[in-house]
Amino acid sequence: MQLRDDGTARVASATQDIGTGTYTVLAQLASHRTGVPLEKVEVALGDTLLPAGPLSGGSLVTASLIPAVFAAADSAISSLMTVAATSKESPFVGRKPEDLAFENGRVFVKAEGPANGVPFADLLRGANLRLVTGNGNAPANFGDPKAKFSLHSYGCHFVEVTWQPQIARLRVSRVVSVIDAGKILNTLAGRNQIQGGVVMGIGMALLEHTSYDPRNGAPINSSMADYIVAVNADSPPIEVHFLDFPDKEINELGARGIGEIGKAGIAAGITNAVHRAAGVRVRELPVKIENSLA
Repeated sequence: MQLRDDGTARVASATQDIGTGTYTVLAQLASHRTGVPLEKVEVALGDTLLPAGPLSGGSLVTASLIPAVFAAADSAISSLMTVAATSKESPFVGRKPEDLAFENGRVFVKAEGPANGVPFADLLRGANLRLVTGNGNAPANFGDPKAKFSLHSYGCHFVEVTWQPQIARLRVSRVVSVIDAGKILNTLAGRNQIQGGVVMGIGMALLEHTSYDPRNGAPINSSMADYIVAVNADSPPIEVHFLDFPDKEINELGARGIGEIGKAGIAAGITNAVHRAAGVRVRELPVKIENSLA
């Protein structure tokens, strides 16, 4: 984490954003901890020269990075306090760093309150410093067999299908998903993530299938021209509801991962709905009418 003399901040990690909103969430976290406006936070990702970060899998990026980002921000703020207490141009020169506080991007004396706070950019310029830096890390705690608490997210998907036997037309007509993923940091991005998982689950249940050449084992439908995936016409109204209850066992904000939980269970919900609608229990995916005759 960097606090810069132009009033901006930079947060950097070698993790990546594959469309899951990591850029946005890291900017939110940095802004939350430092008080720097969101539009003044730069996020750097996806470079092996940066501090190592988690891979985008297992729903672990956001939950893992929260304590690391906060630790890095606190470290940078600690360095800033030292600058404020030692720089000859600082109004706080002679104060002990522990007498100072940092809030909303301003440094002030704890006993006096934030009313007379000084922007951190002014302190850095006065000390002729371009920036202060802090580093932070978070130990891995996912998959630990000795863990006292479960760190997983949970959810329930309710699926409605329509079945027209006259024309053998099966469609998913409605999905309602209720998700317990701890504190939701970005509701819009989180809802989109779950909705995307639901659409993937529809493709898994009704459309996606790889056909192999029995002579050599090579996939026959190996391109997007032949491999069928769900599109807008296959996507029904999808309601997403978050319990939004913080789980403080996992990190300070109580946020857990929400990647895979959007897709887990959708195919099972669809096949259960097919059983209710058509009276046939399908045990192979994708659901095909020729597998429903037994």
